[in-house]
Amino acid sequence: MTSTLPSSLSAGSSAAMAAAQPATPAAAPLPVSLRIRERLNAADVPYFANDNIAEHLLDGELDQLEIEVAGKVRELLRSLVIDIDNDHNTEETAERVARMYLHEVFKGRYHHQPKIASFPNVKKLDEIYTVGPISVRSACSHHLVPILGNCWIGIKPGERVIGLSKFSRVADWVFSRPHIQEEAVMILADEIERLCEPQGLAILVKAQHYCMKWRGVKELQTSMVNSVVRGDFRHDPSLKAEFFELVKQQESLLS
Repeated sequence: MTSTLPSSLSAGSSAAMAAAQPATPAAAPLPVSLRIRERLNAADVPYFANDNIAEHLLDGELDQLEIEVAGKVRELLRSLVIDIDNDHNTEETAERVARMYLHEVFKGRYHHQPKIASFPNVKKLDEIYTVGPISVRSACSHHLVPILGNCWIGIKPGERVIGLSKFSRVADWVFSRPHIQEEAVMILADEIERLCEPQGLAILVKAQHYCMKWRGVKELQTSMVNSVVRGDFRHDPSLKAEFFELVKQQESLLS
């Protein structure tokens, strides 16, 4: 049937009806972790447990990630049947754990490498030296429990050198990620070679793994020792032997 209402009234009625309809809800923003993962996937960048992703984080995203992680930890605690709403010991545990993971024990994933200045080897030094023991702290990527130990670094200088304290800073940055020890040592070697291009490099790590001490077989005295040798240390057995002898001497001074 043809309407006899004035066109202006019909238009007004249509507008009123449209206004009465519920508005389409705006799409909720994606969680920051999903946005970061999508960015990494688009760039074909790996993000394994012991990878560093700092250069792919935008300003403010680490703060957002801390809030998201705290929420996930809170749900984990609730799933463990812990009354975090009334237990004074755990009411802020989720926030503490989120800060700890992102800014301390896993900071090597989310923070840029400390600034390391290198200098020309003006005197053309080519005698080897060792630095250690350097304390290293990591976490087993299988159970996220501590790996604690010491690291020694042997250098036969090349064209450039870095300060002794910088070895400790780089080791801390590399090990502050979920790891298996064998891979951690290789990553540390790669970083040191990139920083100072030595003629020879040797690294020895001795560490205790709490995935064996605290759980599983519960072997309290067991430790793991591994090493990597590159350049002249690999090709000259006498240099390699000298490095391990220097490590023994450094250990004996601490005994």
